[in-house]
Amino acid sequence: MRKFFQCAATFSGILSIMILSFTGLVGAGLPDDFYVRYGESLNIGNQIYTAYKNDSLSTANAISDSGQSGTVALKYQGILPIKEVSVNYIEEIQVVPCGVAFGIKMFTAGVVVVRTADVDSEQGLVCPAALAGIKTGDVITSIDGKVVETNEQVAELINASGGKEIILSINRKNLGFDITITPVKSNYDGEYKGGIWVRDSSAGIGTMTFYNEENGTFGGLGHPVCDVETGEILPLMSGEIVAVDITGINKGVGGVPGELRGSFSSNGIRGNLLMNTETGVYGTLNANPTDHSPIPLGLRQEIEIGEATILCTLDGGDPQEFSVNIENVDLSGSNPTKNMVIRVTDPLLLEATGGIVQGMSGSPIIQNGKLVGAVTHVFVNDPAKGYGIFAENMVKTSSHLMELSLTH
Repeated sequence: MRKFFQCAATFSGILSIMILSFTGLVGAGLPDDFYVRYGESLNIGNQIYTAYKNDSLSTANAISDSGQSGTVALKYQGILPIKEVSVNYIEEIQVVPCGVAFGIKMFTAGVVVVRTADVDSEQGLVCPAALAGIKTGDVITSIDGKVVETNEQVAELINASGGKEIILSINRKNLGFDITITPVKSNYDGEYKGGIWVRDSSAGIGTMTFYNEENGTFGGLGHPVCDVETGEILPLMSGEIVAVDITGINKGVGGVPGELRGSFSSNGIRGNLLMNTETGVYGTLNANPTDHSPIPLGLRQEIEIGEATILCTLDGGDPQEFSVNIENVDLSGSNPTKNMVIRVTDPLLLEATGGIVQGMSGSPIIQNGKLVGAVTHVFVNDPAKGYGIFAENMVKTSSHLMELSLTH
């Protein structure tokens, strides 16, 4: 009998360890906070994890006396405790899914250093910028106290130094500081140079994800506009949204991503670009860019593995809807733009593009009549597959845009 109890105790200990390992692993893969529509229950993954407060099924209306936020316990299959999470209730949000190709013209706040290079001078090959500690990706905001916004201004101020020390105000990964450099005279043209190449603007094509009829704001791309050489997010000073004419498609194949080819339309400016962020680009539009009707915003916990559709524009016509399959959903939020994996299943889209191509970033992902995400990246070795961002992340950033507008 003693041996039986010893075995039972050992089994119980092993089971406890297995349960703790399971709950720890599952809990690590879930975020610490959720949005829930007012009056609805927090159910995750087809109700595998359900939120309880004081052992009662919890709704957003019952989470706290204030009706604004609170803490609930997630239980697996309604039995096994997983973790406690914060829940914030929200009213239902409706936005217009777009899928419209659009052009981006943006000017940076300051100029971005895209590379440093030696100058052929009387002292030999020398790079004043590199010697002073300037790095690729740095943003130069002023020279000797004078604000710089263009490549030409930088060249003029450096040449005007006559070889004397000048002070460059630098922004590096949101840290501001000054660097002193001493330009050298070039043997090539006799002008003084700092040995830096800079960029002051960018242009490209993407896809608009949603439009909010209530405040005229939009969100697109689902990822930031980055410098092609440094990979750093371009600091936005000002920008415009313009119409685009899609002129052709370079089909994607394994190892070589495809792209939408297009040109800026003569139809003029459609709106203003106000934010270039990790989750996409945001701004205001002059009018609704489509004739689509608003649909509810799908929250991340509502996304299911299975069928969905995307909206995108492949020619001079209106956006078209194509079938995809959502293969994976990562609720952890460890990456702000790669929250789900999708596979294109629509034969027409596969024939036309090979799957996901550059320029389709921002294409809305719709499931069960709700906007749940946007296409962000393609798998280079398998263009039929790509990543998507939660629409919740983009709308949250867009709402922050409106808060900023109201405070200025």
